[in-house]
Amino acid sequence: MAFTPFDLTGKVALVTGGNGGIGLGMAEGLAAAGAKVAIWGQNPAKNAEAEQVLTALGGEVLVQSVDVASEQAVVDGVAAVIERFGRLDFCAANAGIGGGAPFHEQTTEGWRRVMTVNLDAVFWTFREVARHMIERAGAGDAGGSLLVTSSTSAIHGAPANEAYAASKTAVLGLIRGLAVEYARYGIRANAVLPGWITTDMTARLQGWDKFEEKVIGRVPMRRWGERQDFAGIAVYLASDASRFHTGDSMVIDGGYTIF
Repeated sequence: MAFTPFDLTGKVALVTGGNGGIGLGMAEGLAAAGAKVAIWGQNPAKNAEAEQVLTALGGEVLVQSVDVASEQAVVDGVAAVIERFGRLDFCAANAGIGGGAPFHEQTTEGWRRVMTVNLDAVFWTFREVARHMIERAGAGDAGGSLLVTSSTSAIHGAPANEAYAASKTAVLGLIRGLAVEYARYGIRANAVLPGWITTDMTARLQGWDKFEEKVIGRVPMRRWGERQDFAGIAVYLASDASRFHTGDSMVIDGGYTIF
């Protein structure tokens, strides 16, 4: 029988923040590879559009409106995915928000909002998913993969965006701990660190001549990253091709941070 490590037929994936940007790119790759895909998003129009995109790829899709800032909503959301599909093999905790403002003007409320969405929500999501995966392992069906979207702001200075950078640094420590703790169950945990990607979060910078020249001009690949640039890494980490790959932080930035 041929070895087909990137075939996700029979696997179920969840992508939070999967109705646009990096999350939708991941979901597209997963669906195209044969996975059943659940995505979370709160914008009805974007949810509907993403559902059309993913359904067109031929897979089974579940779109949920989940507020990741609510612990109960996350708990219920994960339970609904498992109830619908019977299992969950891969989870990409991708939902996130920015918090740009001069540091001395940042408020405690704003700081905590960023931490809730970018860090607490990852904790809640992975906790619920891990419980399911550990239960499966106890029943003789070990395995699973957790992926968090961090940021290159975790490894270089992000002026006027310290809350975002702090949250994205924190999830790297979380991932390393999960990789070690859950390896015994066959569960892997990794992080991706995107660079400058065309998403809603970077919309105000796209087309700004000075930014294009001074920042994007320094990207060795000479372009913005696009959502499709994250399809392959999601498929790889959800598949058996990465069955011995865990605890890693993979930079996807066109070479920006090394130049």
